[in-house]
Amino acid sequence: MSHDQRFGLQRHARLPGPLRLDGGGSLSPVEIAYETYGTLSPDGGNAVLICHALTGDQHVASVHPRTGKPGWWTRMVGEGRPIDPARHFIVCANVLGSCMGSSGPASLDPLTVKPFAMSFPVITIRDMVRAQAMLLDHLGVGKLAAVVGGSMGGMQALSWAATYPERVARCVVIASTARHTAQNIAFHEVGRQAVMADPKWQGGAYYDDEPPAAGLAVARMAAHITYLSEAGLTEKFGRRLQGRDAKSFGFDADFQVESYLRHQGISFVDRFDANSYLYITRAMDYFDLAEEHGGRLANAFKGSATRFCLVSFDTDWLYPTAESRRVVHALNAAGAAASFVELSSPYGHDAFLLDSPELNRVVDGFLKAAA
Repeated sequence: MSHDQRFGLQRHARLPGPLRLDGGGSLSPVEIAYETYGTLSPDGGNAVLICHALTGDQHVASVHPRTGKPGWWTRMVGEGRPIDPARHFIVCANVLGSCMGSSGPASLDPLTVKPFAMSFPVITIRDMVRAQAMLLDHLGVGKLAAVVGGSMGGMQALSWAATYPERVARCVVIASTARHTAQNIAFHEVGRQAVMADPKWQGGAYYDDEPPAAGLAVARMAAHITYLSEAGLTEKFGRRLQGRDAKSFGFDADFQVESYLRHQGISFVDRFDANSYLYITRAMDYFDLAEEHGGRLANAFKGSATRFCLVSFDTDWLYPTAESRRVVHALNAAGAAASFVELSSPYGHDAFLLDSPELNRVVDGFLKAAA
């Protein structure tokens, strides 16, 4: 366990539960791995919850223990950053269903003392949020100064504001959506089928053998394309060849973009569990905030005192600006306080993770105005 404040405190909570799940049934106990940065103020009013995306984890601003790489959002979180441990008590928890220490398919079933594998219950975004609420109760955090998230993290942020409006003062939603479209679901299904078609998947019971690395790598490759933009790919790779002067007239990675995607796939399987990928993508596909509130999105925010800030990127075709505008219109219809900005970036959906001074200014201004 790290006890260096510069890198945050790595923690683990085993909560008795039960955690009631949207799909029926419950989970008990509930294991949650998380990190904290900074100190909770005496009045408890400076807590900020950061929600991570599909393949993210709790290591938001500290070195990843498996890869040795810096945290995934050090551009946003840290000393002098918009979310600063000098001002905020920052919490980032590994989501339910994931594989970095929270309860998921790789966790041991207390009844069999073997990995749950596919017997782990199917979960939803709202289940993830309920688990986080249990963690905050455990930490003595009653109300959040802000909940912040991008992509799937933004879904969790919206779900937080809809499920626990009295506990969320500010909600920052970046490059996200209130529902998964047919296209979103389609891309995820391609990835899931790639995993399940790998003979090493073994119906999910591969934990004593080799994991379905080839299938998971293909899933990651397909998904990674959706995180980028055509302009970004063209600028970075074009049709340039990889380490050769002429086409091989074979099926090696002739093009730089092919080599790049293969690298992304291979490096991903070293840090992520294939079954977790199935479970989390399914949770995202099931996400439809309007459906959870009588079919009308505005109902999710009716009477809410939470202040919202939504940010989209003009080249994001995974969760395009129209999806953010839809949420803003629902917030306006519900009478909730909302601000919205579309930022320009050549990097597509992944822009929220990359260097974006404009995004930092927006988040910094919103959080300081909320103080």
